[in-house]
Amino acid sequence: MRIAQVAPLAEAVPPKLYGGTERVVSWLTEELVRRGHDVTLFASGDSQTSAKLLPLCPQALRLSNINDHIPMHLVALKHVRRLAHQFDVIHFHLDLLQYPLFEEMGNKTVTTLHGRLDISDYHPVYSAFPNMPLVSISLQQRGPMPETVNWLANIPHGMPMHNITFSKGPGEYLAFVGRISPEKRPDRAIQIATQAGVPIKLAAKIDHVDRAYYESCIAPLLEHPLVDFVGEISEAQKSAFYGGARALLFPIDWPEPFGLVMIEAMAAGTPIVAWNNGSVPEVIRHGRSGLIVDNIDDAVAAVNAIDKLDRKIVRAEFERRYTVSSMAQCYERAYEKLLGRPAYPSNAEGRREDGAAAALAV
Repeated sequence: MRIAQVAPLAEAVPPKLYGGTERVVSWLTEELVRRGHDVTLFASGDSQTSAKLLPLCPQALRLSNINDHIPMHLVALKHVRRLAHQFDVIHFHLDLLQYPLFEEMGNKTVTTLHGRLDISDYHPVYSAFPNMPLVSISLQQRGPMPETVNWLANIPHGMPMHNITFSKGPGEYLAFVGRISPEKRPDRAIQIATQAGVPIKLAAKIDHVDRAYYESCIAPLLEHPLVDFVGEISEAQKSAFYGGARALLFPIDWPEPFGLVMIEAMAAGTPIVAWNNGSVPEVIRHGRSGLIVDNIDDAVAAVNAIDKLDRKIVRAEFERRYTVSSMAQCYERAYEKLLGRPAYPSNAEGRREDGAAAALAV
């Protein structure tokens, strides 16, 4: 198939540091090339890929002086639209902006929704473009969406088998990976670690929008002797960081649509102690790849019990459910299903397809 992958422009593909969506786009693109497809990647000019790269801006917008990314994305989408006839499938990893330009191409376009879908301000757009085929990354993510949404598949993320090496462990510290933000609850992670009496290392970025939260709520907690803030880490540092951890703490306080850090930890064999929110019950098999909790006391107890989980089983859960090969195979099925569908499905054809979506889930 001739496949276009259209990435967000905020980060390069793959990102140098933080950037979950762009990292998934990179993994999928490289695997589709490996599987023999003719793939074109639309992304920032500092991206690296074995596919054909068509740059939509010179460098990742986060590294530029551009504050509002929407104008650049609109210009980029016009360029993609001009070349649309060259592709069998155009796969967008943007949330909304492409719909007006590509509404008449519902038989060859698909959008993977990587973010939260419980923000009602966006729902009128999804209702206005009900024929645009969408892919969710967890079934939980779909919950708040309008009933008229045209779900093509549910496809969890997958990563290369050898990106993060297995570590027999267990390590000596607890790990927190992600963003310093209220919904990720690094304060909760620190409280769990200090109450359990276990050192914690936080590998996290601080966005400008979260700087005040960091200064007022998190910075004072970093003075505790058990707490070590290491900042953002690169892809090359992840094996050692995850592998050296006793457990990953994932105490989220929002409807996380997937949670890439969970499968990264699983790849290292590191179990997860996670809050029962969002996609957590779908991603983690309680008692096998981690322990799911509802409060601080249960989380502390889980930390004390986490060594009972077999790290080989944790790694096996990753290999069975979350490899890039499995993800790419599911997308191949979704593309084939898409190409057999008319541009404007009837109301019956455009309804929610939970059964088919579940069958496509890894």
